[in-house]
Amino acid sequence: MTVSPQIPPRTVDLDRPLEVHVAPKTLSDKVAFWFVKMLRFFADLFFSKRYGHRAVVLETVAAVPGMVGGLWQHLTALRKMRDDEGWIRTLLDEAENERMHLMTFIEIAQPNWFERALIIVVQLIFYNAYFFLYLFAPRTAHRVVGYFEEEAVISYTQYLKEVEEGRHENVPAPQIAIDYWQLPQEARLTDVIIAVRADEAEHRDVNHSFVDTIDERRHAKAA
Repeated sequence: MTVSPQIPPRTVDLDRPLEVHVAPKTLSDKVAFWFVKMLRFFADLFFSKRYGHRAVVLETVAAVPGMVGGLWQHLTALRKMRDDEGWIRTLLDEAENERMHLMTFIEIAQPNWFERALIIVVQLIFYNAYFFLYLFAPRTAHRVVGYFEEEAVISYTQYLKEVEEGRHENVPAPQIAIDYWQLPQEARLTDVIIAVRADEAEHRDVNHSFVDTIDERRHAKAA
């Protein structure tokens, strides 16, 4: 599988800090934080250390918020007749990037029939839940993604350690990953994990910064 010519190659930001956590302060933050922790609990319970299969299932979920957020920002910009300040493109790029993660890990860990069925059920539930969350509480929605990506960075760091210590085979990187992240032809799974982890760290910072921007807008209106 190769990258579609319509999808530009991605530059990996390896200088972005990995160990970043935004402490929950408001009720909105705490709801988002514990919701993500609940999802993490069930993911750990179901997948354990089957990180490749975990990535396949969870990336189908991770690709939803950017598309939903982009849609709502688009509709809001139309309704209020104002500029979106770059939010639409950023969120749609995030959704596309998460989909490329999925396409990559499908090459590494083929999902079985049960995982494919699980993906359909989880996507149906999560899409509708996140759609209405973004409609009524966009701040909380972006904080959920910020915390979700914090957990993704942790998971990929653990996955990387498992591969480096020989508990998972360090297979050759799929061609789709080599093309997308502009990796060398001899790249391995470890190189892919490092690139994906860097993407997740970027999504984490972007969504937490969106929360800060929403707070600033609300404070400006209240002043």
